[in-house]
Amino acid sequence: MADKDFYEALGVARTDNEEEIRKAFRKKAMEFHPDRNKSEGAEDKFKEINEAYQILSDPKKRAQYDRFGRAGVGSNGGQDRPFDGFDVFGGFGDIFDSFFGDGSGRRENRSQRGDDLQQRVILDFNEAVFGTEREVEITRQESCQRCSGAGNEPGSEVSSCTTCRGNGQVRRSQRSIFGQFAQVTPCPACRGSGKVIKTPCTSCRATGVDRRKRKISVTIPAGVEAGMQVRLTGEGDTGRDGGPAGNLYVHLDVREHKDFYREGNDLLYALPVNVAEAALGVEKEVPTLDGGTEKIKVPQALDPEQRKLLEELALSLNSKQSGHDSSGNQDSDDDGDKGIFEKIKEVLS
Repeated sequence: MADKDFYEALGVARTDNEEEIRKAFRKKAMEFHPDRNKSEGAEDKFKEINEAYQILSDPKKRAQYDRFGRAGVGSNGGQDRPFDGFDVFGGFGDIFDSFFGDGSGRRENRSQRGDDLQQRVILDFNEAVFGTEREVEITRQESCQRCSGAGNEPGSEVSSCTTCRGNGQVRRSQRSIFGQFAQVTPCPACRGSGKVIKTPCTSCRATGVDRRKRKISVTIPAGVEAGMQVRLTGEGDTGRDGGPAGNLYVHLDVREHKDFYREGNDLLYALPVNVAEAALGVEKEVPTLDGGTEKIKVPQALDPEQRKLLEELALSLNSKQSGHDSSGNQDSDDDGDKGIFEKIKEVLS
């Protein structure tokens, strides 16, 4: 999805509101979900529309995207540096530094947001309708417990990098047809940390993080559908250098029900009723999603003769369904039914 427009991916206009974008996503997600669509490219298309929805459903990210395009919606939503991705003579920041900086090359180390994580949950039909609580197990990066994220063995010495003098960055000057420009890059010796660890932590090996399994409780709201997702803010990988943690996105799938199906917020059930029952009127019990039953009645006004004929038809139809005639014997032919149908035809005509 490197070049495709997010609005085009969802099939919406730039003027569409949040509700229209949500509806378009639901429709596309149902169409291209890998569990429903086994055609080649469906999974890639599903990922494409999911990425587009993540940006356009968030007002801040959408505003950044509308203004700066993809350069404004990086891993941190483009809110920290909307001009990331524009690499002109080392970046706009470096050009400004060359004119207005103090010449020391010192810049604050930038914190880094943790990565987002994804987890899939399959819900029963009832869980999707009524909502539920689920526990998901994830493996994520967290600050090393042994060194508290510092990277060095507790009690060992940490010295400043002699290459960048603890700044974490080095400045290089270069000439071009426009004059001399300064380019600031992360220090290659300390990898931008500004420090040198002499004795790495034996647990994380100086990375400051390690991977752990965690069980996270997820509240699934009532009325969700397949293709939707729940976001748990801050439950992703831990950030670096004081940066915020990423998010956990729980993608939802829903199993089909043997009796019911949904159309949006409506619950549908197919009740078999034969022609005689429909004409005579009948009371039948239908199941409900919570396990109970409800009675429905189909009334119809008929004169006594019509009712008698239809009662005979209903009895015959029910006997046919069980494989026996009205006297309890195995059916041999359809002559009786033919006579009844002829009589009904004569009376009703």
